[in-house]
Amino acid sequence: MGNGVTSILGSTNSAALDLDAIRIGLHLLAMAVWIGGQIIMMALLPVLREVDGMPAKAAQAFGRVAWPAFGLAVVTGIWNILVIPMGDVSSGYNAVLGVKLLLVVVAGVATFLHQRATTASMRGATAGSGFLASLIVVLLGTMLAH
Repeated sequence: MGNGVTSILGSTNSAALDLDAIRIGLHLLAMAVWIGGQIIMMALLPVLREVDGMPAKAAQAFGRVAWPAFGLAVVTGIWNILVIPMGDVSSGYNAVLGVKLLLVVVAGVATFLHQRATTASMRGATAGSGFLASLIVVLLGTMLAH
């Protein structure tokens, strides 16, 4: 492991470009696209609404980037779990991980439903639920990384 403090994910405080760095970097990139894109879409929505049909077109274009990012986050998230020595983690860690995984499902399902919603109230509820779940996933992921 080299010189340095070893984290639960088995990496050290060295600056090596290794498989751990690639895995974690891809996971963070995917999450940045997923959540950052949602924030950008929320910020642009008032302007997009000025042109009839533009919010739907922008959401469709965003979906072409967001869903692959979500998929990459899920794949790298599973990869992250597979490298953890699960016998060495606490029950609290497992509980946080379980809640995080549940909220990943909630975020994905809410976003899927948002794309198919036909009323403004349903679009708002599903967008808000998916975004909130995604934000909590980031917080829980940060907790797990310490």
